Amino acid sequence: MSTPLDRLRELQAADLPVHGGRTLAYVYDSGLADVDRVGREAVAAYAGSNGLDPTAFPSLLQMENDLVGFYAGLVDAPDTVVGSVTSGGTESCLLAVQGARDSRPDVERPRMVVPSTVHAAFLKAAHYFGVEAVVVPVGPDFRADPAAMLAAVDADPDRTVLVVVSAPSYAHGVVDPVAEIAPAAAARGIRCHVDACIGGWVLPYAARLGREVRPWTFAVDGVTSISADLHKYGYTPKGTSLLLHRTPEHRKPQYFAYADWPGYTMLNSTMQSTKSGGPLAGAWAVVQSIGDTGYELLSREVFEAVDAIVAGVTDIAGLSVLVPPDSTLVTLVTDASCDPFTVCDEMGARGWYVQPQMSYAGHPATIHLSVSAATLGGVADFLTALRASVAAAVAAGPVAVDPDVAAFIESLDPVALSDADFDGLLVAAGLIGGDDLALPDRMAEVNAMLDLASPRMREALLVAFLDRLQRPNR
Repeated sequence: MSTPLDRLRELQAADLPVHGGRTLAYVYDSGLADVDRVGREAVAAYAGSNGLDPTAFPSLLQMENDLVGFYAGLVDAPDTVVGSVTSGGTESCLLAVQGARDSRPDVERPRMVVPSTVHAAFLKAAHYFGVEAVVVPVGPDFRADPAAMLAAVDADPDRTVLVVVSAPSYAHGVVDPVAEIAPAAAARGIRCHVDACIGGWVLPYAARLGREVRPWTFAVDGVTSISADLHKYGYTPKGTSLLLHRTPEHRKPQYFAYADWPGYTMLNSTMQSTKSGGPLAGAWAVVQSIGDTGYELLSREVFEAVDAIVAGVTDIAGLSVLVPPDSTLVTLVTDASCDPFTVCDEMGARGWYVQPQMSYAGHPATIHLSVSAATLGGVADFLTALRASVAAAVAAGPVAVDPDVAAFIESLDPVALSDADFDGLLVAAGLIGGDDLALPDRMAEVNAMLDLASPRMREALLVAFLDRLQRPNR
């Protein structure tokens, strides 16, 4: 008789692989089976523990402080630094914005200044917390433009509560000029948060290995907080990130306490109240297992993989690296002979997941790679698959969207998108099989359609699509 665990294994068979280094987005693989086992066992051991009350579960507090202390040593943190473990990069970013907002109760309509390459989590924070996001175009090198960022600050300095920079940005993998922006923000009395969610665990080791790394840590005057995800290049189980503040005073607005009700006095350090101790314990166990020397070795391996991929791409006609990567993220761009969405499909058919990125602000669609240490052993196979995928995309030619469908998309209003409008697009995209949504095996045509839509229209379409996907199984 089939058990629930048997059924889980059947369901998981349709998912992208989380080990083997062939999924170059969403997951990060150290390639260390023993470390993965330790992490899973620690998660299971603490699955029932509750991080709500550190006096009830002091071991969780001990592990949290250990993790913050370990990371503080990597980012030139002063003795005053404090930090929290959160559920992921998005929660760390949300808290950075919420804390900056609540540090200035005198400001009625707070605003923050961010580069156009900032992670969407900050726009989510702006939406949730009523903070105006002033989005500033980046320079031709895809990095935040210091002069433009500071001009945006100076347009309304009294309402500006936060400036955000990335180390590195997700879409392009480059580090913003933190050393030029953070001190200028500090001179104006404004916080500066460095979003190092994806690079914060490898960039310190990159510098140690002799790679050129732009300054971005607490060594830069004016950096008031840094976010870094453990479940990315810390290679821990999913569900943990770090948010460090320069001083306890910077963190204090992040806390929430409430006593004016008949129950227990609520006291939270993050957005969650009840939270499983499992992810925290898993992160602590993995960091203890790998250690500083282990992370240096893993960083050496992942950068060796990055360098090999960048060098290999130069030999593939029709494909190039958009901008030299500062960290472990590589962005590829095709020329007019080759459709990037078809390349992604072809790579999937060859057992590699690479992530399509839509065109933006006059720049073409690109292909994103988040390289893991475990990818190193498969780089030769990756490049062989990439070369064949590009050749197949060139042979297939550009993806053509039916002119009538393109005109229909152009005519739609994202605010007034109706079920009938959406159903028409589903039929045109081949996403309806019988009475149900059915994802096609190849997504190039769907992605080409989405790429024609404006960002607001794309959002509306994907929200409608997700709403259709998330319906009860009966």
